[in-house]
Amino acid sequence: MLDEIKIKNFGPLPNCDYKFASGLNVIVGENGLGKSQLLKLLYSVLKVNADAKDLTKSALQKAYADKLIGVLRPDALGRLAKRKQGRERCEVQVVMKDKAFSCGFSFASQAKSEVQIELLPEAILSQSPAYFPTRELVTMCPWFGPLYDNYHLRFEESWRDTVSLLSAPSVKGPKEKKAAELLKPLEAAMGGKVVVDNATGEFYLSIPGEGNMEMPLVAEGLRKLAMLARLVSTGALLDKGYLFWDEPETNLNPKLIKVLATSILQLCKQGIQVFIATHSLFLLRELEILAKSADFLGMEQRYFGLSASLGQESVTLEQGDSVDALQTLVLLDEELLQSDRFLAMDD
Repeated sequence: MLDEIKIKNFGPLPNCDYKFASGLNVIVGENGLGKSQLLKLLYSVLKVNADAKDLTKSALQKAYADKLIGVLRPDALGRLAKRKQGRERCEVQVVMKDKAFSCGFSFASQAKSEVQIELLPEAILSQSPAYFPTRELVTMCPWFGPLYDNYHLRFEESWRDTVSLLSAPSVKGPKEKKAAELLKPLEAAMGGKVVVDNATGEFYLSIPGEGNMEMPLVAEGLRKLAMLARLVSTGALLDKGYLFWDEPETNLNPKLIKVLATSILQLCKQGIQVFIATHSLFLLRELEILAKSADFLGMEQRYFGLSASLGQESVTLEQGDSVDALQTLVLLDEELLQSDRFLAMDD
């Protein structure tokens, strides 16, 4: 379980200790303040620590650098350091609940493609993290993997990772029964089950009484739910592990956002540590309401607010165990301002 990350001079993110909950972690803030970069940084480090076959300095120096470049797509590693005049050094320390999995590294703003290891992990993570970008990826299976592996493409490497997870076989036995319970609300919202053609690797939505519908013909919002359902059925999001999801509310109506919020908290209840970045006040409030219900009472949650005042160059961070701990919540401020403007139309 990820306990905290200590960051100095990484992108626009404030130099701070970010302390996480074992269940739900929500990051809010305006565009350009580092929400996605934080998710991608966390994902990259955990992905390397899960896939590593060699925990030596020489191996991890290259692995961390390659993953950060592959996922965040800078021209050079040093471009990820905070933009200031002169030389700067970016420092990252990831602290896990079990300290044997903790790690740390740094790199200079002039670095090309290598980090300096400050703390080596002593053990390999047993569960690989999953990363969901703002768009769905089920329609990119199975062709995207071979294309990415054989050609130079300017796609984020996390897309390749997730397509690989989506293409994994479904679990069976006791785990299949557990997955079926988590899939019920998702399948009810989609109106069917996600199935795969074993011969082609293509995904379909199997609708009772109508047969299989090709995924490209399914609404994009439902395809995002299909992506989540598929990783539940493969076991990637079934027991322990990590999910990073950037703006899960994109292309979803409020009714489906409610289904999504319930599914996210159900994953947390099963032991998945979830990290989301969102612009949706509706999703934020729905998560907050559900977290206080009997089904999820006592679940650990953590909220992070990134903000920058007009004319202010640096980004500030607020964090706490509830939404109320965030004093500067731009999502709420803008919604209230819009309500005032709407009411003023009658004057």
